Amino acid sequence: MSENDRPDSHINYNDAISYWTDTPATVDGVLGGYGEQTIVPTMDVLGSSHFLRKLKSRMIPAEGCKKIGADIGAGIGRVTKTMLSKYCDVVDLVEPVKPFCDQMKVELKDLSEEGKVGKIFELGMQEWDPEKGKYWLIWCQWCVGHLPDEELIKFFVRCSEALQPNGTIIVKENNTPADKDDFDPTDSSVTRSDNKFKELFEKSGLKLIATERQKGLPKELYPVRMYALKPVDNK
Repeated sequence: MSENDRPDSHINYNDAISYWTDTPATVDGVLGGYGEQTIVPTMDVLGSSHFLRKLKSRMIPAEGCKKIGADIGAGIGRVTKTMLSKYCDVVDLVEPVKPFCDQMKVELKDLSEEGKVGKIFELGMQEWDPEKGKYWLIWCQWCVGHLPDEELIKFFVRCSEALQPNGTIIVKENNTPADKDDFDPTDSSVTRSDNKFKELFEKSGLKLIATERQKGLPKELYPVRMYALKPVDNK
């Protein structure tokens, strides 16, 4: 397949921002119509929490380090509000869509007052240059499909350098059921296969320490898988 024929070659950041800017800044909006009237938000949180609990012994913070998290492609702060804030001392959020960032400040007001919300970066993943050695957990959910393969590798490398000793990156994303990637022109994103993700993790210098399929989602949706990753040189 030539470079121009690859599904990820069609990704356009501006098209993606335009699509999401026109999307309601609600749980239903950010979840593509599968909001609180469906089982998706509840099952999503249950699956993520179960996965994190199973990883507890692999995620012991280094001595003197706070549990600082980063919520990538944070939307209106749903994942931070319902899940990450329960595991992290403080969470930074990365989100390029201004209406979502505005709503995020409303959704997370109580957590902000408790000191649980750190910095809000109104940036795309490709522009985020995180502080080295800062994060205990970097959580990327339903967002990395907006980066072409080469940009995604660069992003993962930056994330790896941003981890504390024994820090962890978790990617939670749709998978194509077949071993090929699919481009969606609606929001200018790519859905990748399980094998493609594993290939990109390896190229990024990351080792896969655990993976699990999300259970309980509607059958018409893509399969969703969680990947827990650490730098290859992490002992």
